[in-house]
Amino acid sequence: MDDLSKVENNNYGAEQITVLRGLEPVRKRPGMYIGSTDTHGLHHLISEIVDNSIDEALAGYCDTVSVVINKDGSCSVQDNGRGIPTGINKEEGKSAVELVLTKLHAGGKFGDGGYKISGGLHGVGLSCVNALSEWLEVEVKQNGKIHKQTYNRGIPQRDLAVVGDTTETGTKVTFMPDDTIFETVVFDYDVIRKRLRELAFLNKGITITIKDLRAGKEETFHYEGGIVEFVNELNEGKNTILKKPIYIDFTSKDGTGEIEIAFQYNDGYNEIIHGYANNINTTEGGTHIEGFKKALYKVINDYGHKLKILKDADKLSGDDVREGITAVVSVKLQEPQFEGQTKTKLGNSYMSAEVSNAVVEHFGTYLEENPDNARSIILRSVTAQKAREAAQAARSMARRKGALESTTLPGKLADCTEKDPKLCEIYIVEGDSAGGTAKQCRDRRFQAILPLRGKILNVEKARLNHVLANEEIKAMITAFGGGVGQEFDPEKLRYDKIICMTDADVDGAHIRILLLTFFYRYMPGLIESGHVYSAMPPLYKLQKGKRVEYCYSEQEKAAKVQEMGTKGLDVQRYKGLGEMDKDQLWDTTMNPEHRGLIQIQMKDAIEADKIFTLLMGDAPELRRKFIEENAKLVEDLDI
Repeated sequence: MDDLSKVENNNYGAEQITVLRGLEPVRKRPGMYIGSTDTHGLHHLISEIVDNSIDEALAGYCDTVSVVINKDGSCSVQDNGRGIPTGINKEEGKSAVELVLTKLHAGGKFGDGGYKISGGLHGVGLSCVNALSEWLEVEVKQNGKIHKQTYNRGIPQRDLAVVGDTTETGTKVTFMPDDTIFETVVFDYDVIRKRLRELAFLNKGITITIKDLRAGKEETFHYEGGIVEFVNELNEGKNTILKKPIYIDFTSKDGTGEIEIAFQYNDGYNEIIHGYANNINTTEGGTHIEGFKKALYKVINDYGHKLKILKDADKLSGDDVREGITAVVSVKLQEPQFEGQTKTKLGNSYMSAEVSNAVVEHFGTYLEENPDNARSIILRSVTAQKAREAAQAARSMARRKGALESTTLPGKLADCTEKDPKLCEIYIVEGDSAGGTAKQCRDRRFQAILPLRGKILNVEKARLNHVLANEEIKAMITAFGGGVGQEFDPEKLRYDKIICMTDADVDGAHIRILLLTFFYRYMPGLIESGHVYSAMPPLYKLQKGKRVEYCYSEQEKAAKVQEMGTKGLDVQRYKGLGEMDKDQLWDTTMNPEHRGLIQIQMKDAIEADKIFTLLMGDAPELRRKFIEENAKLVEDLDI
């Protein structure tokens, strides 16, 4: 650990705990402090405590953090830092531990001698968790003693007391979320795992463990390479241009800020840049990302001219130099300013210049010292430029022919009569047969049908000019009306729901994945804003006499067969939508009163990108491994 975020001295005691205001507002308006009382807010409680441990690591006093989901549903977070100060604060007459747990904005992050850099968005930390817990127990190991205190819904049940001796230091917090406040108090292992793994990448050398005693799961995350390993993980399954990522580590002259950047090029066509500020995922970008993009543009263009690959008048665009890049930009700074709709956009203006200068200096030196790699990167960008120009020509040609204009709808589209997009939905249907049946049974007022012929282009392996040349994709772009690529505008969509309705077999699943890959890569706003759905056609029709039942899974079929009995029971397995008559398709799959729809969500863009690359990319060995590991999840495989 370098000296970046170490305090000037080890003066972190009771007097450094600054009190700003009381605790009661948290229980009255929890959403103001943790965002929501749903599962997101629930898991934010763990993040608040873990962030304190990470702050200790940034200050150089902690290298191990443990998170345990206990059998009773409570959660324990423990670190080997200095421990919350246990002395008595003279101004308040209470232990510093109690102040941290019962007063909002009481902590070492608000005065001198505590932390130079802190990861918390709100700074409410332990007091907020305490207020929203049915009960909480804190254990501090410090000065050779073990100190313990318990709380019920934020109220201390006794004073901080010494309960034993120890040679260790650190803090352990165990809490049970209050079920009168949260919609659910069941912790999701995968949600916690994702965040802890991310923190281990962003803070190289730290060891973070997670245990789930409910299910017997346990994992440890430790990455000496930090964000370099993060980039390698993101690029798994992709053909990379360089042998290893380019790494930049820069500390400001006054020691109050650190910039860490790792990036690598692959032969794909997508730009993946993840930004972090004080370990917070800045999903809306910000000044640090602006600085990185600006520097990348300058360095590659300057070196392209120097190598005479680019003519004097030639300029590569920002899109050209970023095509196929995978990057992680992590900055740590004092008093970060967050803005944007979800407060995840870094706003500190000086950070743009800081990041830009760091990249220009270090990346420029890298290109000088690695001329072969420099040439590969620049030629790759030149290829991207030619493809972009071809895509622009294809887009212009398509517009001249009316193929991308919303006023010229595809002939095979059976549109609805309703003009308010919020009330409309469109079914993307596999094949003319199913499309014909869907057109017959739909409610023409608000349901549109667009049949596709076979499987669309796998856009994971194609540039935009080839994507725009695909007739089925052009039909979807035109029908949706929101544009494509950087021009996509969800406000211009002609339908509120875009429903993929494919056969309930392997081919149908493949077509659905191809559609979702196209949406994810070229219309991510569709998924982000919740417009994409998957229809749920039945797998089986069970009939006994006049009684008819439809089953959507093997388990449901087994239960119905047992209930109805096997004598005189006719079981029909639907291989495709075209096997249903219009009444059956309407009743089971399209009638809003009875149908089931699965909304496609993008809760984790990093995992989504990895899955699309794995399933649709050029690494068959990874795809084989995925199939082997998940084959048991397939209920009924058509051979």
